[in-house]
Amino acid sequence: MAVLTILNRISIAEICVYTPFLLIALLLSSRHGFGRNAGWLYLILFSVIRILGSALALATLNDPTNVGLATGAATLQTIGLSPLILTMLGLLGRVLESVRHNRKTLLDPRALRFVQTLVLVGLVLGIVGGVRFGSDAAAAATRAARGGGYVAPAIRTESKAGLGLMVAGYAILAVATVLVGAQVRAAEPGEKRLLGAVAAALPFVLVRLVYSCIGTFGGPDANFRALGAGGAGPLYADYFLGMAVIMEMAAVAVIEGVGLTLRAVPKGERTTFAQSVPLGRMRAARRVDAHKAGEHRGYAHEQESGVSRV
Repeated sequence: MAVLTILNRISIAEICVYTPFLLIALLLSSRHGFGRNAGWLYLILFSVIRILGSALALATLNDPTNVGLATGAATLQTIGLSPLILTMLGLLGRVLESVRHNRKTLLDPRALRFVQTLVLVGLVLGIVGGVRFGSDAAAAATRAARGGGYVAPAIRTESKAGLGLMVAGYAILAVATVLVGAQVRAAEPGEKRLLGAVAAALPFVLVRLVYSCIGTFGGPDANFRALGAGGAGPLYADYFLGMAVIMEMAAVAVIEGVGLTLRAVPKGERTTFAQSVPLGRMRAARRVDAHKAGEHRGYAHEQESGVSRV
């Protein structure tokens, strides 16, 4: 029977914690809508990624030499941050919609959609970089098995670019939170709590982002990178637990805790930014008024010409 290491116990704890988190995220999505801008769908994705990543890490117990399992778990740990940032962007968008019902806002909803696209591109790049890094690690292990010595592969450029986009997305998210917060008095009371949840989660996500940046851009530090010539460093588990695992759990707990206090959004109100803003409703109203005016002019013309409708 394999002996459980600290990292194995962390993986078990993540599965135990994120399983109920996933159920709560499903509940919140069913109550508030599965739309992209609702944010809850990304929270489901984040929980699934964390559960799968931990499962892959535990699978290495039976196959410790399987580089694919180790790199798969490491890749899921890295890209999982993207859905969390997307969740916060989506929830901030909901608050922005509430403010726009009552007044013109400093922030345009299209800016949030742009940031969402930016982070999604970072997610894709992270996946591509992780897959290619796994191929490099497998090739390095094969060379080592043939007596050629093990040379740790370098972090792929795609992974660095993906993390860079996540950093940019986080920075814009922080600025957007301040801009929405300046006008949050115009939002409904429940939506104000949601803004508070996003603001409270920002510091936790920042610490998690710093951890990723050190591991990606800080060189082959074994205390921040588990995959290397000598494996994980002596302090890797401590940094991983304190700067990554606990930070993410705290952020999700804050968001879901506030989400459970919000009123359920009726299906008729589950709209996207473009559909829900007053400007969109004004344009729709103008189209209806124009249509009615056209019917009235047509009827008047028929009356003058003596032609009646059938």
